[in-house]
Amino acid sequence: MSTLMSAAVATLIFCAPGYPGGSGDAKPFLDQFAKDVAASAGWQAGSLAAAYEPTEQGGLAKLADKESVLAFIPYAFYIQHAATLHLTPLVQADLAGVGTQERWTLVGKAGGTVTSAATLTGYTILSVAGYAPEFVKHSALATWTLPADVKIEATGQILSALRRVASGEPVVALLDQTQTAALATLPFAAQLKTLVQSTPLPVALVAVVDSRLPEPRAKGLQTALINMTTAKGSAETLASMRLKGFVAPQLPGNAATP
Repeated sequence: MSTLMSAAVATLIFCAPGYPGGSGDAKPFLDQFAKDVAASAGWQAGSLAAAYEPTEQGGLAKLADKESVLAFIPYAFYIQHAATLHLTPLVQADLAGVGTQERWTLVGKAGGTVTSAATLTGYTILSVAGYAPEFVKHSALATWTLPADVKIEATGQILSALRRVASGEPVVALLDQTQTAALATLPFAAQLKTLVQSTPLPVALVAVVDSRLPEPRAKGLQTALINMTTAKGSAETLASMRLKGFVAPQLPGNAATP
């Protein structure tokens, strides 16, 4: 009999706050991914399900369910919630066009008054990762000691945020690598400047939630995920989710621990 109760189905929760996408749009891809992962790991057909949640609170609610044994999450979510959810990294995602790591960039107004952390007094940091202040302060902006009155806000509307930066409002924008790469295409790009950039940080992780997957089974799943790039038929499934594959986790030394 499976280590997991035969009556239960283990669930992999995808949660990417701030990024576009809906549960309905993602379902066919997630179902195929769960099927391929289970097959690659040698699990019984139908023993792994997958669900998508676009919000932080929705993701936390789903991960509280004891049948949610795995989380596929951005690194920012991991830093913010690893301790409370008891997340154990299994693999890092290798995203197409990005890789396994990315740099985050703080952008301000060209010619503006912000030139250092101290000059951010009274400012608001807008970012898709704004829901994770621990990540913003201690990972993405680890080299800057932010003033106590700096606000950190989540937004999925990065273009609007950058327009506010360019117009001179007391805001700055923290961008992921893909968003940063698109800056040069903006008609108002000359009105923006890079203030500081992070060291390379993991992009996304698959993690075990609260030790709900026994260690031997987790090790087998880790191997299966890493080997998916060579598994028959899995390359198409990975590509449909903008993934090249997975690698063993290599987290920074200051990463959160369960």
